Amino acid sequence: MASILDKHQILEKNATLLLVGSLLVVSIGGIVEIAPLFYLQNTIEKVEGMRPYTPLELAGRNVYIREGCYLCHSQMIRPFRDEVERYGHYSLAAESMYDHPFQWGSKRTGPDLARVGGRYSNEWHVQHLSDPRAVVPESIMPSYAFLKEREVTVKDVGMDLKANVDVGVPYSDDMIASAEADMKMQADPNADTTALLARYPKAKVGDFDGDPSKLTEMDALVAYLQMLGTLVDFSTYDDATGYR
Repeated sequence: MASILDKHQILEKNATLLLVGSLLVVSIGGIVEIAPLFYLQNTIEKVEGMRPYTPLELAGRNVYIREGCYLCHSQMIRPFRDEVERYGHYSLAAESMYDHPFQWGSKRTGPDLARVGGRYSNEWHVQHLSDPRAVVPESIMPSYAFLKEREVTVKDVGMDLKANVDVGVPYSDDMIASAEADMKMQADPNADTTALLARYPKAKVGDFDGDPSKLTEMDALVAYLQMLGTLVDFSTYDDATGYR
């Protein structure tokens, strides 16, 4: 034991030798962690149910980012008991695979929104966004009532889908060609949404902002919020081995 300690003291007392040894250890550790990634086409395990955003959801996500919602609301449930019991199943990497950029967030002034889809009605979301303290008295969130007056720019949605294709989102030519019609269709309570739902399973359809006469940014944002956390069926998911 004394001999080992003596040799260790030599390393500690020699700054150059300690630096070389540290670099050697870090290099070996880095190679062991990084080298296998070069042999994998994708490090994200695909999960059944995940799909690209509908054009309306994508427009809503753009509004969400533009207004800085991610600064106060994360979309990442950590695998801790208190978070899982409050928000639902912990977040999977695949749930962010079509996010550019992802919306994990670094702090929570408000609750995590990763599983907010379907928890509240469209009317609740519109009221909350328009006058937050009307439904959550202690809220410090600003009002976004102006979103009901701002119409969504439809003509550019196809270009938005094409830009996402460039970063790996698998929108098909059919999805891009139908983007403008799909955006209008999703928020039209009288539309035949069969084709839309074939392209985007589990998409929420109908009037979102309470005014079917126009397509607004409020429609888009609520459509996006109502989708979050609804695509993966966690009742068939086993935490240890994946799907049962």
